[in-house]
Amino acid sequence: MMDEFIKHINIWQFQEDLLTWYDKNKRELPWREDSDPYKVWVSEIMLQQTKVDTVIPYFERFIRKFPSPYELAAASQEEVLKMWEGLGYYSRAKNLHEAVKEVVEKYDGNVPDDAEKLGTLKGVGPYTKGAILSIAFNKPEPAIDGNVLRVFSRLFKVEDDISKGPVKKRIESYVKELISEEDPSSFNQAIMDLGATICTPKSPQCLLCPVNKHCLGFEEGVQEQLPVKKKAKKQKTVSYVALIMKEKDRVIIEKRPSEGLLADLWQFPMVPIEEVGMNHIEHWFYGEYGVEIHLQEKLGNIRHVFSHLIWDIDVYEAKIIQNENNDTRIRMVKTDSIDDFPFPVSHQKMKAWI
Repeated sequence: MMDEFIKHINIWQFQEDLLTWYDKNKRELPWREDSDPYKVWVSEIMLQQTKVDTVIPYFERFIRKFPSPYELAAASQEEVLKMWEGLGYYSRAKNLHEAVKEVVEKYDGNVPDDAEKLGTLKGVGPYTKGAILSIAFNKPEPAIDGNVLRVFSRLFKVEDDISKGPVKKRIESYVKELISEEDPSSFNQAIMDLGATICTPKSPQCLLCPVNKHCLGFEEGVQEQLPVKKKAKKQKTVSYVALIMKEKDRVIIEKRPSEGLLADLWQFPMVPIEEVGMNHIEHWFYGEYGVEIHLQEKLGNIRHVFSHLIWDIDVYEAKIIQNENNDTRIRMVKTDSIDDFPFPVSHQKMKAWI
């Protein structure tokens, strides 16, 4: 396989074409203003499963609040989640927080430039490790994300399923052969920018591509059929009723479990309708939380889409009849302090009904 690879590409020319294009066309991004390994790390964690335009304001706000590993390590988990509020995939923030604490304790606040040490930090997988080592420390390490898989599957006309481990390994071996030893930082960022702006999932702009003369997919006209990837499973829809329960200037909120989806975030209490049924909400809520309520008018509906799941939430107002609650999951808070708590996007929208 590698013989074919070497035959069809002039490695030096590929690097020259790619890096010349990148020098003229690279995106101005706040984490590129310097090569601070901490900022590179934060940006790469934020960028996992999230678009660049969405990440930029979050990154800027996060770095203002936590400008170095020391400030982040000293923060409470709730403060960190609040700064992450709305970005989703909150386990990323919790893992980053734990890992930064370790960097402060073990490495005097310096992000390690050693692959083995870096790889032991919580939440730092092969891609993040490669990105930090190459972008921040200029080491010739591959950083294989979706953009890189797509670009290289087209370059080498990889017609096997890129979600399979052996295929990813093969593409990684191609990247290792092509990566610039002199400027791996720019090389990896150039591939990322190429995938984001030109070699896009649909309708790639091949005629504008700086490396189209090296691309087997383009040469054979199959670029739009690549990469090959198995279809994701259909999302399951789950129905809930969320309850807005006010008493004068206070409202009941609930902390989610410390494991699983949206762990440790706050929300308005939710009733699983398929399990409870609409006619038994009041009875279920009293049995679950010790709070007697009377269901009132429906305020609206919110549909929230996760990668694997859809929440269909009817939002109701409920009157508190009697509150014998000593359940630590729920708390009565002042409505003007509710913004101090980290809420998922779906429940942030419900604040409009308080």
